[in-house]
Amino acid sequence: MADQPSRVVVADRQMSDAEALMWRVEKDPFLASTFGAVTILDRPPDFDRLRARMESAVHAVARLGWRVQPIPTGLGTPMWADDPDFDIDLHVRRVALPAPGTLRQLLDLATVFVLDPLDRTRPLWQFLVVEGLANGKAALITKMHHTITDGVNGIRMSMQYFDLSRNATEPAGGTVSAQQATPLPPPTAVDSALSYVHATFRLPISIARQVGELLADPTAIPAAGSAAVDSIRGALTQLSDSDAARSPLWTNRSMRRRLELARAPLASTKAAAKRLGGSINVAFLTAVAEAAHHYHVIKGNPIDELRASMAVSTRTKESGANAFGLVKLLVPTGEMSIAERFGRIAEATTAIKAGGPASMDALAVITSALPTSLLTRVARQQAQTVDFATSNLRTSPIPTYIAGAKALQTYAVGPLGGVAFNITMLSYVKHLDMGIHIDAAAIADPALLARLVEEAFGRLRRAR
Repeated sequence: MADQPSRVVVADRQMSDAEALMWRVEKDPFLASTFGAVTILDRPPDFDRLRARMESAVHAVARLGWRVQPIPTGLGTPMWADDPDFDIDLHVRRVALPAPGTLRQLLDLATVFVLDPLDRTRPLWQFLVVEGLANGKAALITKMHHTITDGVNGIRMSMQYFDLSRNATEPAGGTVSAQQATPLPPPTAVDSALSYVHATFRLPISIARQVGELLADPTAIPAAGSAAVDSIRGALTQLSDSDAARSPLWTNRSMRRRLELARAPLASTKAAAKRLGGSINVAFLTAVAEAAHHYHVIKGNPIDELRASMAVSTRTKESGANAFGLVKLLVPTGEMSIAERFGRIAEATTAIKAGGPASMDALAVITSALPTSLLTRVARQQAQTVDFATSNLRTSPIPTYIAGAKALQTYAVGPLGGVAFNITMLSYVKHLDMGIHIDAAAIADPALLARLVEEAFGRLRRAR
């Protein structure tokens, strides 16, 4: 943040296997991995100040000034190169809502903004300042491709433009444009060859042999024993999952989007989770499952369980821009007390932790040889095994500011990836802010779902 010394965020020139996987599957628009956030501000930010801050951030966070450069031979993972035509005004813009400037207008704008594909010939991010909200408020909508960063690292990156006070001093040294930074040339033929070698030999031969054996005989997966193969085994298990999503209601898919919001107090929710013998993440999953139960009952189609996916951070000190895995679990949505629902989900998450998430890098290694058309088909099939996706991130425990404007609430717009909805929870100051990104063809009554989520958190806080 501006009150602290800035440092350059190091990024690899070559995409990781997981990043290359997300880049490839996006050929199917249903599998787009772009994510965003809507931050509601108490007043319009100083636009010129924010623009200058992001010019500086392009130097501090390398990938903000890089574009994806495919390998000339088409072999290996894509690489990054400087955008020779970088223009900050193509990435930081502002608009004004027409009167009356309602929250609904803002959320509808956010869904269109995040859904609109990023230009693949430029750096993969955009900021949109929105003025004209009722009562003098404003908002910042951010959009970023997952190849730049995951959610956890993205929050760290936000330190480039968040301040700890309204009138914070600007970082020492002023702004640095992408043109002033050390240029990163396009990949050469040598880079292409090295990338191919990396793609071919990134797994030790012994592990590659084991992967081949496991692919040939999936019944041997439970018996494989090395630590290296554990991640491969988890990935293979996930890829072989053909168990269908459960909801009889949330079956249709489209490119129509709807964003709804839910909010809950942090302290009392955390206290309830502790009282019930679990974590705040279990409380989150429980409230969503509780809401799903009531939604299906109200619509006349009760269901005993649904399949959820959960993003789990695998970040270590050595991790790059993306370090996460995905787990799937059955959540109980039948008739029961919310305390019982909490207990059953706590048991399920404990079992999942013991097994570990399916590493995105392991999934990428296994699928790297598949043609893109086949890869997208496999990814679509996997999306059909999940009813909804969840993610839980921690942000600042104290108020933050953007170019002189106080951030009141921040709601994530998580990628759908072919599921009915993605609900991402951000803890900020004293609240849990939840963005519910919905496929409008799947969820016939989005407002009802959002209301039921908030009501479920209320019941959870009262549970004993």
